[in-house]
Amino acid sequence: MTEHEEATPMTDAPAPVEDPTVDQPSAAQDEPAKPESAEALEASAAGTAVEAPVEGAVEAPVDEPAAEATPVAPAPRPVVPSPAMFARTHAAPTTSEFGRVGEDGVVYVITPEGEREVGSYPGVSHGEALAYFVRKYDDVAALVTLLHQRVTQTDVPAKEASDSLAKLREQVTQARVVGDLAALDQRLADIEAGIATRRAAESAARAEAKAAATTAREEIVAEAEQIAGQPEARIQWKTSGARMRELLDVWKTMQRSGPRLDKDVEAAMWTRFSAARNGFDKARRSHFAHLDSTQAQARAAKERLVADAERLATSHDWAVTAGAFKRLMDEWRQAGRASRADDDALWTRFKAAQDAFFAAKDAVVAAEDEEYRANLTVKEGLLKEADAILPVKDLEAAKSALRVIQDKWDRAGKVPRADLERTEKALRRVEQAVRDAEDKRWAASNPEAAARAQSLVDQLEKAVADLQTALDKAQASGNAKKVSEATAALEARQQWLAQARAGLQEFGPRG
Repeated sequence: MTEHEEATPMTDAPAPVEDPTVDQPSAAQDEPAKPESAEALEASAAGTAVEAPVEGAVEAPVDEPAAEATPVAPAPRPVVPSPAMFARTHAAPTTSEFGRVGEDGVVYVITPEGEREVGSYPGVSHGEALAYFVRKYDDVAALVTLLHQRVTQTDVPAKEASDSLAKLREQVTQARVVGDLAALDQRLADIEAGIATRRAAESAARAEAKAAATTAREEIVAEAEQIAGQPEARIQWKTSGARMRELLDVWKTMQRSGPRLDKDVEAAMWTRFSAARNGFDKARRSHFAHLDSTQAQARAAKERLVADAERLATSHDWAVTAGAFKRLMDEWRQAGRASRADDDALWTRFKAAQDAFFAAKDAVVAAEDEEYRANLTVKEGLLKEADAILPVKDLEAAKSALRVIQDKWDRAGKVPRADLERTEKALRRVEQAVRDAEDKRWAASNPEAAARAQSLVDQLEKAVADLQTALDKAQASGNAKKVSEATAALEARQQWLAQARAGLQEFGPRG
């Protein structure tokens, strides 16, 4: 038997790519499966089942010899290859474009810089040794291809891809394999360029997200400052307080899950945000402390007003007590607001006392009104008599009739409250007309007034005479301007004189 036939078949189990290839791989782990022994072939020819090759064994390309002509037999039998034929058909090449096997069994890889020793595989043919290191190259190339696909076809983060590339580059550098190492380095360079592109895109996206997050944080701070900067009298404390809490929740959410800002930027904005919140809280505490004090004072004032109202509720001094309740109501409006609960309770008591008084008063007034309806009938008759006096022609007769009506008016008594103002106003109108007539007669008989009226007439008559003389001279001289001026002045004085004479006639003929 040959050397190969004497060797025991071994399992082809290459070490993982990430483990460096050793120069002397153990036969139990790295030796590829050998061709079947002659005994196995003879057993197959005799009809005995031949054991299948061990899983993982890699066969070299087979160069099959040309088939020889065989006489046709009635019952053909399978051709059993000889050991020499088996060796020819399963022989693996010992050289390739990127590697070779030396006479001593050492495997070399060919690179642009020259060839380099990668290891040996004792106990197998040279072709099988070379094929083993080629398979190890394929394993490494498969990892490189896989990473290239992840970088170009998936959303793998640049950091994760960069870490994987560093580990893979270390494996490629240390790997003892046979293959196109230059192409492998180029593929690694392509991966690195893809990672750089992705890193730049991620950096730009992070910068954009950071800018957007900075703007959003600035909007939160600006709104908080706007809320805190409101005039205290205009702040809606409940609404503004709820909004402040919402802004804080949004800030925390962005801080937990949003892009991280620069520390100095975030610290500066947080300082402003915190100052706005603290200022708002301080103003709110001050406001409600003052409000509590004000409400306590208002409560005390209103409790006093309620006590006064409850004391007056049973009074029968209707006019005085009604005025007192009006004053209490004015003080109530000026007392300010207590808390809602206190205000509602105190107002209920105050209004109950007020309603009790006015209900009793209205009952008495209603009874009085019923009693006074007869008086209203008498006074309405007197108003008709008073209206008959107008217009005043005989002053003395009018005054005498009015005195009689006034006496009867007083004796008639009260009228219903609803008719009081109407009836009193009607009588006052007649009384005023009689007084006006009396005043007019007195003015007409006043000697001083008559003398003043006569003096005014005399002065105007003299002015008219003088102006007439001036007009005559102007006309005689032919001066048109002076004629025009004298005419205008004369006409004006003549009108005044007519009015003065009419006033003088009211005083009677001159003596």
